[in-house]
Amino acid sequence: MMEKMIFGRYIPGDSILHRMDPRSKLLFVFGFILIVFLANNVFTYSILVGFVIMVILLSKMNIKFLVNGLKPVIYLIIFTFILQLFFNKEGEIIFSIGKFHIYEEGLRMAIFISIRFFLLVFVTTLMTLTTTPITLTDGLESLMNPLKRVNFPVHELALMMSISLRFIPTLMDETDKIMKAQMARGVEFSSGPIKDRIKAIVPLLIPLFVSSFKRAEELATAMEARGYRGGEGRTKYRLLEWKGRDTAAAVVFVILTGVLIWLRT
Repeated sequence: MMEKMIFGRYIPGDSILHRMDPRSKLLFVFGFILIVFLANNVFTYSILVGFVIMVILLSKMNIKFLVNGLKPVIYLIIFTFILQLFFNKEGEIIFSIGKFHIYEEGLRMAIFISIRFFLLVFVTTLMTLTTTPITLTDGLESLMNPLKRVNFPVHELALMMSISLRFIPTLMDETDKIMKAQMARGVEFSSGPIKDRIKAIVPLLIPLFVSSFKRAEELATAMEARGYRGGEGRTKYRLLEWKGRDTAAAVVFVILTGVLIWLRT
């Protein structure tokens, strides 16, 4: 049975992260994706882990809820870990399994890359959990406003990215429903040889594609019925306002970046 994917969902709340300007959260996430690659030793990764835990506490989200919701991503992280473990052949051999050897550098990189993956997933998930789709779209559009000077479709691109992001949990829910329907008919997804499991997944694809196109068509019809004609001439009901907490978050981010650069080896 599939786990409930929380990435792309919004959970109402009154934390400091919920009240922050969406532009500051987007800039922080984009910046964090870059600075996470500055970490290359135990000290820098420890600082990043501690920082992300602090952000989780500020969001007032249950850590157990976050971990359970990100279980579908764990399989990808485990796969990446194994690849690094067995195919990175730098350093001394510390363990052997038949013809396969585990090297010191391979183990170190496998652990670091897995931590990096987890941090990125946690930070991006927290952004979607604490930001409504409307404010996320407004934030993206505001950040890309300079591109309007070259006739770039900023509003349409921001809306498309926001809808795509919110479609992820919807598609996961649809997949879960289809799997339950198939299991009720006797199809096994979690037992038997791998070859049979792959064959069982194939019948999921057609109904999933049909359902996706149907939902996309319903969304297009709903937007057309509400008179949507693009971003030209549209006004905003809620105006974005950069406040002191957003400036404080920017200062903390700059300090974090400086510390990571200082502690790099």
